[in-house]
This record gives sequence, structure tokens and C-alpha cells, in this order.
Amino acid sequence: MRVSWLNLAAVAAIGVAGALLFVRNSEGYAAHHLANVSYDPTRELYQRLNPIFVAAYEKRTGSTLAVSQSHAGSSYQARRVISGEEKADVVTLGLPSDVEALHNKGLIPDGWAERLPNLSRPYASTIVFVVRRGNPRAIRDWPDLVKDDVQIIVPDPKTSGNGKLAALAAWGAIVTRGGDERQARDYLKAFYARTPFLDPAARSTGVAFAVEKKGDVHVAWENEALREAKASKGELQIVYPPVSILGEPTVAWVDANVAKRGGESVAKAYLEFLFTPEAQEIIAQEGYRPIDQKALERHADRLPPIKLFPVTAIAASWSDAQRRFFADNGIIDAVYAPKPRVD
Repeated sequence: MRVSWLNLAAVAAIGVAGALLFVRNSEGYAAHHLANVSYDPTRELYQRLNPIFVAAYEKRTGSTLAVSQSHAGSSYQARRVISGEEKADVVTLGLPSDVEALHNKGLIPDGWAERLPNLSRPYASTIVFVVRRGNPRAIRDWPDLVKDDVQIIVPDPKTSGNGKLAALAAWGAIVTRGGDERQARDYLKAFYARTPFLDPAARSTGVAFAVEKKGDVHVAWENEALREAKASKGELQIVYPPVSILGEPTVAWVDANVAKRGGESVAKAYLEFLFTPEAQEIIAQEGYRPIDQKALERHADRLPPIKLFPVTAIAASWSDAQRRFFADNGIIDAVYAPKPRVD
């Protein structure tokens, strides 16, 4: 889907303008404001996308716009929007079930996912492994994570989209390859037994592994893995397991909030922009799997083909997976206990 009024090629070279837009954001300069409440790893993605959208918006309307970003664990962010702690105009969260939670509370209407292309999922991702140089623990596949005394660094599955997706990927790696649910439960129990702590969000977990050098393997979003490996200058490397889950980050404008502020048109345009070829190219550059196949093919060296199973291989839907695995007394409660970090 291409938004006709966004002639983004005319505003791609923003340079100094991008810096000015940051100043406007920080000083409350703009006439209009848009709050994007997102999940933890997307900081860099929206730092690149926002100035391009803002420049196009200002060129079209002659009115100034500032876009603010908020980042934390995906499920935590959903709860903050529901409680009113975050006054989101749009949410760009890690899991469809986190956006559906807003629908369940009446903040977005029935049929919300059909308002944008691809069920409001502008990009995909998956879960991969980050290991230290030379892969000293010889980690190649999910069973390797629970051998010997390997220490796993992964976020908490009750607060983090990364944490939830890692749990679902681990479960699916067993049951989609012939294992039964008892074996999958045993695997998850062993998996969490090897976690020294469970941080609430993806980015702090990545810092613990890459910067503080804790643990042997980081079970991470693919985009975070790419960022960590690049920043490490060869100290870290990515391992793609033979199978993982198809992660489907999802977006929506929050009707209950934009109705109060009269911002639905800009919120809708902002999310439509994510599906344009220009935005899809940036999405791929930042390590997310764009839904634009041409953009994905251009970045196949960094986003290689991998066998990805859909959530329907392990649950009826994302909402069913949320209830079955992460609700109180669900599967996760039976196999793990919260582990705050003790420094």
C-alpha cells in the first residue's frame, strides 16, 4: 500500500532538518504531537523513520509535527496504555496479542487489524541466538541451549515480547519436530533453569550479554542480534537455529486516545507510511523482515531464509497463545519463576 501524498523521495535528504526536528520535539516546538508507544528494541528504527515522516507531513500540510517515542517490554507497554500511564496515539508493539489487549479493554474497535495491510503487521522478525566469538559452547540448535552448564540470557516472558516469543519458539522447536507437549514442558523447565536472571525487556538483556558479558548465549530478536553482532566488532556472532517462530510485530492507532485529541488522520497516515517502499527499505536496513518482498530480497545477506513456523503451529491464534502460555496459571507459570537480577 502506497500513501499517495507522501512523496518521500523529495524529503529523504533531511540531514540538518532531522536534527532540528529533534530540537522541536524536545522543546515542544511543534503545533501537533504524535505519541508512538513501542516495544523495547525499536528505538533506532523509529529514530530513522520519524524525521522522514515528519518532513513529508510538514511539506504537505504546512504545519509542524513532533513524534515522541516510548520504549519498554511489549506487554508492559500494552498495560501502561490500558491504564492510561502512556497516552499513546499509536502503538507499535511486538506481538499481535499485546495490541489485542487494547481491543479487549475497548481502546480500539472490532476489526482493528483489517484497517491496515497485512493485518496491521508492517514487518516480521524471529528469534535467533547470539554467541561469543568462535561459538565456544558449540550452540547450533535449541537442544544445545540446555546441555551441560550453558547460561541463557533471555528476557522475562511475562513482560517482554522478546521473552514471550523466545518461549513460544522454544516450545515450537520441540513440538513441530515430533516432540510431544510433555517433552516441550520439560524443555522449557530446563531452559529457564539455565537463566541466571530475567530482565523485563529486550534491550537491557542485550546489554547484560554484550556489554556486561554475562552468560553464554543471548536468545534474541533477530534485529537485536544483528545490532549486537555489528557493534561487537567480531566479538559476537549470530547462530540461526534450524527452526524458529515467525514473529509478527503489530501496529494500531488508539481510537480512544486520538478521538480526544483530534489526531486520527495523522496517526493513520503515520502507520500507513510504514507500508510504503521507502519505509520498508529502512525497516530492512534496521534488521526487521519487511513485508515488501523486493526489500527483503535486497537484504537477503543479512536476513537469510530460515524455516519459520507460524503461531498456529502451536496455538489457535496469538490471543490463544497469550491465554494458554502467559495468563495466570498458564504453561509458563508451571515452568519458570521470575528471576530479578541481583548485582
